[in-house]
Amino acid sequence: MKTIKCGIIGASGYSGELLVKLLARHPGVDLVLAASRKMAGRKVADALPTVRGYTGDLNFVAPEMEVLLSPDNSVEVFFLALPHGVSAEFAEPLLQAGKRVIDLSADFRLFSPELYEAYYGQPHPRPDLLPATPYVLPEISSPVWKEANLIACPGCYPTSILLPLLPLLKESVLSGEDLIINSLSGISGAGKKLAENFLFCERSESIKAYGIPRHRHLSEIEEQLSLAVNREIVVQFSPHLAPMRRGIATTIVSPAGESTLEALYEAWEKAYAGKPMVSVLGPAETPDTAHVVGTNRIEMAATHDPRTNRFVITSAEDNLMKGAGGQAVQIFNLWYDFPEETGLL
Repeated sequence: MKTIKCGIIGASGYSGELLVKLLARHPGVDLVLAASRKMAGRKVADALPTVRGYTGDLNFVAPEMEVLLSPDNSVEVFFLALPHGVSAEFAEPLLQAGKRVIDLSADFRLFSPELYEAYYGQPHPRPDLLPATPYVLPEISSPVWKEANLIACPGCYPTSILLPLLPLLKESVLSGEDLIINSLSGISGAGKKLAENFLFCERSESIKAYGIPRHRHLSEIEEQLSLAVNREIVVQFSPHLAPMRRGIATTIVSPAGESTLEALYEAWEKAYAGKPMVSVLGPAETPDTAHVVGTNRIEMAATHDPRTNRFVITSAEDNLMKGAGGQAVQIFNLWYDFPEETGLL
């Protein structure tokens, strides 16, 4: 199997650490660079004992451009696991140097710079790069994205919502009207940081809604749904923090109209037949985060409530895998014509 030299910038956050673990074990990857300002100089295997035996003498380096672009490492693909507003600072010089980039931040997920500013509270740092940056859901996006050199990896909440909904809107099973979405996420979804609200004693035995009614991911969800059907789609989205480390459980309620549950499942089967990372469960089942954490799969199911004539659609995924680092590796695999599950089982 061919090997591609890869580097990770922001390798000490939750998504970055997961990328180190995935790429270090990937048979088609030579992980030659892991950049972290706070970890610079430390041996990767000492800071992340779970990769002992896989990273050799690799040390964390400072995320300085002269280090990142050093001919000594010859990185071909960079994974950016950085906060929004920071990724864009790295993307442009890396692209200018002829590198390929997969960005896990929100910097390139929105096609509209005005929408980015409205939801992220600052002007977009590199709006000129947006038109050439595809937003890639591997199971759904047209393969023309493979021609790009900068890829936007979807957010965790949007992945749990868009994968169930997009085929149903495209096949007109759902009208897109009156969509109500509730999601519960493990604490790791908030990132690795010291903040009172995320201490164990604050979050244990506690669930709370946050970011309502305009969580940042709402912009991404509505834009992608609207682009899919070429008309404005507005949803009610309420995220919650749940007392677990990893996982996202999402419930979507939609009017059924004249559609049937059989038509809904037919649309899913049409979209996801042969897609190894999507598991469509029967209407008598409900996805469980315990069954997907540690995997790159999303599970989804639906049922019909005849009392209200509504569909109740549920999904579950690992927010750090299918919702972040795992999906980024899946994109990488497809980019380089590896089997898409390589390094993810």
